[in-house]
Amino acid sequence: MRDTVIFDFGGVITSSPFAAFNRLERERGVPIDLIRRLNATDPDSNAWARFERAEIDVATFDRDFAAEARTLGHELRGRDVLPLLYGDIRPRMVHALDWLKREGFHIGCITNNVPAGDTPRDPQAVAAVAAVLARFDHVVESSKVGIRKPDPRIYLMMCETLNKRPDQCVYLDDLGVNCKAAAQLGMAAIKVSGEGQALDELCAALGVAPGHF
Repeated sequence: MRDTVIFDFGGVITSSPFAAFNRLERERGVPIDLIRRLNATDPDSNAWARFERAEIDVATFDRDFAAEARTLGHELRGRDVLPLLYGDIRPRMVHALDWLKREGFHIGCITNNVPAGDTPRDPQAVAAVAAVLARFDHVVESSKVGIRKPDPRIYLMMCETLNKRPDQCVYLDDLGVNCKAAAQLGMAAIKVSGEGQALDELCAALGVAPGHF
């Protein structure tokens, strides 16, 4: 029986930043999905990966991200991308968290994030995110543990803390590469393309009535 649900945060609990990335790309006259392309190139050693593991500071990220963009023939600073990372909290996802807790499920969050304080945030938005994170039994942040998805160790770290096997877990993420890593460990992985789709598939994975959330 799968009695544990592990969520990504950005793009799952909150709306995806990809639309905001595309708006910036249009404003700057650079190719659509350039930011995602940069993030996918040398994915374990690029500026984004190193920043999410807290191996570099924000100034170095800004410089190195710009250098990577320049290698592809475009001008884009890392600092210009950072404010776009935070989407809107999805109310139905929060309702699902509350229902899962109430029904006795274990819930965790694994997030690839950047060090706190390195991105401009509205205090009210920070408080709202903190209130959601407080619902989880455990949160693993890449910037604090120095490991990021899709490294299998970060999923196993969560399982160990929750005292669960991977085959007892459902995992939700908006990136296929992260879902693939979870599935290879034995988790039931759900690739999130939208709030309704994700929650319907979560209902199916847990054996509860469709539309329950």
